[in-house]
Amino acid sequence: MSKINDNILGLSKNEVAIISDLEFRKQYFFSKNDISKYFDNVNRMYYFIHRLLEKKRIIKLSKDKYYLIPIKSRTGFWSENPYIIADEMMDSKDYYIGGWAAAYFWRLTDQIPMKYEIYTNKRSGKIEILNEHFIFRKTTKDRLDNSVVVDILGHNVKILEKGKIERWIQLRS
Repeated sequence: MSKINDNILGLSKNEVAIISDLEFRKQYFFSKNDISKYFDNVNRMYYFIHRLLEKKRIIKLSKDKYYLIPIKSRTGFWSENPYIIADEMMDSKDYYIGGWAAAYFWRLTDQIPMKYEIYTNKRSGKIEILNEHFIFRKTTKDRLDNSVVVDILGHNVKILEKGKIERWIQLRS
């Protein structure tokens, strides 16, 4: 068998059709609403999601958001820009990326960040997605206004202002 056939082995015709359609539309981040049109009832949709999670063809980002591992990934592993993953996890609302990840974005440090700190007023904790470590830190709504929206690979992402991150680095030295 070819590499492509080995990669889709174990996927049903319906799963391949839906994944192919999402891939064709370049919709790697999707919600339950995005795929509900393929199913006649909710239980089949939830079973479909459950099966793809088991087969590691999708990754759960939040309560309603998923990331599709494309069929074109030969080994089943795929990578995505961590800034975009953070934005999709937070549904582009009430967050900003801070810490060393923001310092790296503004070119204030040459060190590639090992963790991406996401400041939000909604959740706290740690999570690992696609071999990237994300740390959620609680903050106030007032501090969320300290972010700027930047374009990363055609995606709008909120990052802490350059002046604030410069001051943050000075406090670390």
